[in-house]
Amino acid sequence: MSDADPSHDEAYSALERLYDDPEERIAALRDIRTSEQDVTDQEAVFKALGNEDRLRVLSALRESECCGCELQIVLDAPQSTVATHLRKLREAGLVKSRKKGKWSYYRIADTAVFDLLDLAQAIEGDD
Repeated sequence: MSDADPSHDEAYSALERLYDDPEERIAALRDIRTSEQDVTDQEAVFKALGNEDRLRVLSALRESECCGCELQIVLDAPQSTVATHLRKLREAGLVKSRKKGKWSYYRIADTAVFDLLDLAQAIEGDD
């Protein structure tokens, strides 16, 4: 359970005491159920991460901010393909952009994405 959400911990503890009353247990389970919005937000992040080209973009952005033309080189792909990947990453809240003249520059929105990627690598590496 999370230290950040004491109400979640309290609800979970209450569940442990409710084995004798199924109706109360069902109500308690509903209390700790993840909200639809949270699930939708998490799904968007994982969908964005579920593409090898987008993972390559994030890897490039780990090193530094990049312009769209640099990301075309990273992906060896046309501008339209790179733009589609960047849009999906922006919509998921993983990447931010800024304009400078006619160029668009991209950077990681929150370095927590690297924790996710590192964790995925660690899990994949365990046999």
